[in-house]
Amino acid sequence: MLRTMMTMQQGISNMRSLKVTRLVFALALCWAAAGHGADSRADPLLTQGVGIANCGKLANDLKPSQGLDHPPNYLLFYWVQGYVSGANFLLLNEYNNYVDMNGVEPGKILKLVFDFCKANPNDKPISAIDKFIRDAKKVEVSEKDAFNPWEQ
Repeated sequence: MLRTMMTMQQGISNMRSLKVTRLVFALALCWAAAGHGADSRADPLLTQGVGIANCGKLANDLKPSQGLDHPPNYLLFYWVQGYVSGANFLLLNEYNNYVDMNGVEPGKILKLVFDFCKANPNDKPISAIDKFIRDAKKVEVSEKDAFNPWEQ
């Protein structure tokens, strides 16, 4: 009986020690996430994501022949959709035109970025997409069709 009680006390002590360890770890994680400790705050970003990755690395990860069945491919393609959509707001409000999103096709975009990155390993995929946007046939609209949902 005495042995059972001692074993139970050791178990309780071990549980308390584990709880304290977890608490200390959680507090340290919160402290680091809040930006305390080393100064890890970056400058404000205008753009981020796979589109500003290193082309040399991205070209090795892309497999255009697999289409959207390959994770790096669909991550890039969905990033491009968002980037072109954002660019369309600028084009619409500044130039009264926009890129038809029907032309932003997975096969076309994956091949475009893959070829660009193979040829320019020190560049970023966003450069290929910016050229795609500049060169794309634009849909013209009248000024009354342009809108800015964030007008200040």
